[in-house]
Amino acid sequence: MKDTNLAQLIDHTFLKPAGDKDAVKRLCDEAISAGFASVCVNPAEVTLASRLLRGSGVKVCTVIGFPLGANTNRTKCFEAMDALQAGADELDLVINQRLLKYTPATCEAELLQWVRTCRTFRSDAILKLILECCNLTKAEIVRGCKMAKKVGFDFVKTSTGFGAGGATTADVSLMRRTVGQRMGVKAAGGIRDLDTALAMIDAGATRLGTSSGKEICAPRK
Repeated sequence: MKDTNLAQLIDHTFLKPAGDKDAVKRLCDEAISAGFASVCVNPAEVTLASRLLRGSGVKVCTVIGFPLGANTNRTKCFEAMDALQAGADELDLVINQRLLKYTPATCEAELLQWVRTCRTFRSDAILKLILECCNLTKAEIVRGCKMAKKVGFDFVKTSTGFGAGGATTADVSLMRRTVGQRMGVKAAGGIRDLDTALAMIDAGATRLGTSSGKEICAPRK
């Protein structure tokens, strides 16, 4: 895979609670230079990122219900509309893991409501469901993937990057087998070098969430 093609699969990410004052500007400059798919920032940074990326072709991604997914669905719906209004193009929603595990019908109903809210507000937004696979059994990962596909998400995603574990090729492969070839699979968490990135792609990932995009796509000596 050529570096230029790899860059187009990367969500260049800055989700830290702190950092220097120019972190988001630097993230956006790097994304434009490399041709990354998007930058992924916290909701409070969406307006700034949208302004910095205007006209560049790089999308603005943000996270909803981050990082635990334990907010009420009403809160998540409002957070999504607020982010879309601020300029977000893509939303990564953290699933409520307890609902997925113990009351899956309620979980599915909430996901459907959230997707409908987003589609009503902006029909072309890209919606990704974060499962936090490290906390789930294989059966629960499959359940979450099937729900995401049923209610209309565009992607399923492995991890927040803030859990006990990140992306694994086994989980990515399982997610790809479950959702089929038309739906996106995003691997995130612990992807810091080219070999890991390529392994995730080989396993079935069509998007990579990483704060190491610049290093991954750096020219090889």
